[in-house]
Amino acid sequence: MFGLEHLELDTSFLTLEGDCPVSQAKALLEQVRFVIVDTAPGAAYIISYQEAKFLDVFHPDMTIEEWVRRTGWPCSAVLPMSRLGGLQTDWQKPVLILGEDSEKLGIVTAEAMMNCLLQEKRQLVSYLDTLVETVNDAVTAVDREGRVIYWNRTAEQVYGIGKQDIIGRTIGEHFEKESIMLHQILDEGRTIRQVYHQPAPDTHVLISASPIVENNQIIGGIATEQDITRIVRLNEELYSAIPLRIEQDKPFSSIIGMGHDIKRSLEVARKFARFSTPVLLVGEPGSGKEMLAQAIHYSSERKDAAFVSLHCGAIPGGLLETELFGYQGGAFTSGEDHGKEGKLELADGGTLFLEEVGEMPLDIQLKLSQYLRDKSFQRSGGEESIRTDARIIATTHTSLQPLMEQGLFLEDLFYQLNVMSIEIPPLRERREDIPELVQAFIREFTEHYHKPVPRIDPDVLNVLMNHDWPGNIRELRNVMERAVILCEGDTITGIHLPPGLSSKMQHAESFPEREETGTAKPHSSFQQEDHLIEEALRRAYGNKSAAAKLLGISRGTLYKKMREYDIQTE
Repeated sequence: MFGLEHLELDTSFLTLEGDCPVSQAKALLEQVRFVIVDTAPGAAYIISYQEAKFLDVFHPDMTIEEWVRRTGWPCSAVLPMSRLGGLQTDWQKPVLILGEDSEKLGIVTAEAMMNCLLQEKRQLVSYLDTLVETVNDAVTAVDREGRVIYWNRTAEQVYGIGKQDIIGRTIGEHFEKESIMLHQILDEGRTIRQVYHQPAPDTHVLISASPIVENNQIIGGIATEQDITRIVRLNEELYSAIPLRIEQDKPFSSIIGMGHDIKRSLEVARKFARFSTPVLLVGEPGSGKEMLAQAIHYSSERKDAAFVSLHCGAIPGGLLETELFGYQGGAFTSGEDHGKEGKLELADGGTLFLEEVGEMPLDIQLKLSQYLRDKSFQRSGGEESIRTDARIIATTHTSLQPLMEQGLFLEDLFYQLNVMSIEIPPLRERREDIPELVQAFIREFTEHYHKPVPRIDPDVLNVLMNHDWPGNIRELRNVMERAVILCEGDTITGIHLPPGLSSKMQHAESFPEREETGTAKPHSSFQQEDHLIEEALRRAYGNKSAAAKLLGISRGTLYKKMREYDIQTE
């Protein structure tokens, strides 16, 4: 794309044999811009019309070859176009460009070459400027002395520093030197990828940076920084808002399980609870792995210490390392910062619950494996060895064995975590637990929302028993929360179920039971879909987003249904 596409060859030239008189060369320079004197294969002496006056220094009948020899006229470079940009090209004289079969294509002067390169530079800078301003990340580029030469709009937004205040100045004028990754890049010449960085107290980023190298010399560095401040805050809010769902005095009694498989899993968990060995819980999302992990913790000698959770797949790898191991003060921020404790330190003496450990990057897997072996680790950016005693309970929604065989999960870590593996069956394989779970959720949410406890229509329970529950217990819990919120009477009926389940109930009711008299048994528990939508809109006071949430459908689907049933709102 970028080369010599803007270079125009000057084709105003004629070629002279060496025995031609100087007078003929001078006459030709009144017609063309250049004459080329061929004296030997591969050699060319180019004389421009501006240099014609030099032809008068000797007798006009002298041969041009003799004139070249006596004046010491410099030879021009003779090159194919592909070699024109080489650093070895001699630009003291115009350059003759050859094509295939040594055909003379044209002449390039130093001025033409410089204009072409300037045009190419302008085009390249335009592409680069557009690229820098198009990406969503903050982009910073500095020269060898750390002066900022690029600072895009995203960087202005992330750091609140305008281009006019930073371009041309050293980056250290706005940030503590110890907190600037680009200084490390310039000093060490190493590339980093997706490293957590906190360049300011309230700013969290993932930084990737590389040195800019020319002729094996570092001439600058460039960094892209993805702003993850919002992700960090949401993550902190998420874990601070998780309610405790286990009765600490009777941890395992909070887990409902009547089937053989779940009873066996609970029995194994009880036996291992009093030991501090790692435990791996295997089960589909929503199957109750966190509740079982809490039950193990609160049944152990660690019950008075912290139970700390970390979802390995919910946050980027660079941030995951600092969340797990913390970071050293002064490594990513100013020298006044004392650093941050990671989850391993917060869980000292207690339990660290690692959700979806199979999604952990390999470099962090290695660091976790070393911790399990030595019970010590180093914070990100630190060198001090920190010892803690945290029990690890990890989860995965699928077997780690295939990941290990594919090289995506470390063998050492697999065997360290797999000391005890407990499988939790999905809800569709333990349907006998659904009635008790339903009642437990009804009690939980009526107490939470200060509502009377309703009964549940037998047809509703029948639909719940026959649903496959791809979201497992979590999905059932959400369905029951919705039903309790919508229920205004003393019975949870089909109108209170999400559309996907209520449609199943509608199908069942299309074949009503008949009493001995032969008349259809009345069913008042189900209303048509249009009535369900109207009821949701009424309870949401016309707010379509809230109504869609109550119905368990997207807002777009709600609009489509409203048009289908010609439902109007004020």
